[in-house]
This record gives sequence, structure tokens and C-alpha cells, in this order.
Amino acid sequence: MSEILAQFMLDGERVGFEPGQTILQAALAAGIYIPHLCAHPEFEPHGSCKLCTVVVNGRNGSACTIKAMPGQDVLSNTPDINTRRRALLQMLFAEGNHFCPGCEKSGNCALQALAYDLEMFDPHFPQFFPAREVDGSHPEAFLDFNRCIMCELCVRASRDVDGKNVFALAGRGRDSHIVVNSPSGKLGDSDFSIHDKAGQVCPVGAILPKEVGFVRPIGERLYDHETIAEVALREGEK
Repeated sequence: MSEILAQFMLDGERVGFEPGQTILQAALAAGIYIPHLCAHPEFEPHGSCKLCTVVVNGRNGSACTIKAMPGQDVLSNTPDINTRRRALLQMLFAEGNHFCPGCEKSGNCALQALAYDLEMFDPHFPQFFPAREVDGSHPEAFLDFNRCIMCELCVRASRDVDGKNVFALAGRGRDSHIVVNSPSGKLGDSDFSIHDKAGQVCPVGAILPKEVGFVRPIGERLYDHETIAEVALREGEK
């Protein structure tokens, strides 16, 4: 594909792309941030969180799954789209138990950082306050279902990288939840290791290593001095 043809428009700016790249990958490579949660450069696009929703030639779609093509006119950073993204974030906060001031992941949490980036000032929706457990059965990690946002990154990492299939998604709709593939359903009865890829990819505080809480104090954490957009672009996330 010629250099001239391998371009699309993103918010009025020409963006080049490599064959096979998605709109999200091409945008990040070009230094343009599109908000996202479930997308990860090491895994196949999933499209579950919908935070990367864009409008492509007048139609809504997920930037992480739509392949970049010549002639696309893509809208991302508009008031309407960002309002919809805030609503999605508000629903994620409302359906779980996210107590940011007391959470060990505060400052390192992608969900929290996106809320700041998209100026989500209130939860808007009534809180569900679901009754969810904290599984402390594993010697290396806590599994806190209160924080889980069903991004399935741990599922994909355990299956595709670790080759263990420790995690799976069960239920439908409001009843969707992460389960552990072990005889008891407890993490401690699985072959999970905190050194697994699945132990590293959780964007929120659902999988937390034990005995290292607050080693890096709040105020000195990943998103305390940089926005999530700045971090993603600095780290070359593509």
C-alpha cells in the first residue's frame, strides 16, 4: 500500500498506518491518545469495555477492533463521544465497589486515571454496592472481586501467555463475573503465580500482590504526576 493511501483522518488530522493495524494502534503510534481499558498491545483486540468507541464514517465502533483503512474519517475527541465515555466510566464505578481513597491501587489504577482524564466528577448513577468477596487464599495475591471490571485481561493473559486458564468469565449481563478454575473456586487452589502475566495486567485493584502494599506511597505513583494519556504515549503503547 502506498504511503499516500495508507492514511486516514482522525479528528481532522491525517494519520498513517501499517497494514493490519487497528485505528487505536495507528493513533497511539502517531502520538494520539484514544481512551481505552481492555485493549492491550500483547493480546488480540477484544472490544469489551467500549471506552475506545469512535465514529468511523458516521458509524460507531471500537477503535481497538476496527482495522485502519484508507478513506476513513474518524471522530474520537469530541464532546459527544467523551460524554458517552464518561457515562461508561460512571456505570463501571456504580456497578462495583470502588473506594479510591482507601484502595491500594490508587494512583496506579487505569480506571481511576481515565476518570480524571475524562473529567468524571461524580458517579451520576445510584451505586449497586454488590456483595462481593475478597479471596485471600493464595500466598502471593489477593483477588478482590469488588474492583473487577470484567475487562478479561487476566483471562486472556492466563490462557494465551501463561497457558494455565486460571480465570474465566461466567454469567451474563449484570450477573457476569470472573471465576477461578480450581476445585474450590479459590485462587489458592489454582496454579496461579503472581509472576504470571495474568498477575501483572489487571488495570484496577482486582489482583493485588501481597506484602507489598503502599511500598510506593500515594503521591509518587504512576498516574500521580502524569495523565493516563501521557503515560500511554510515553511508553509507546501500540
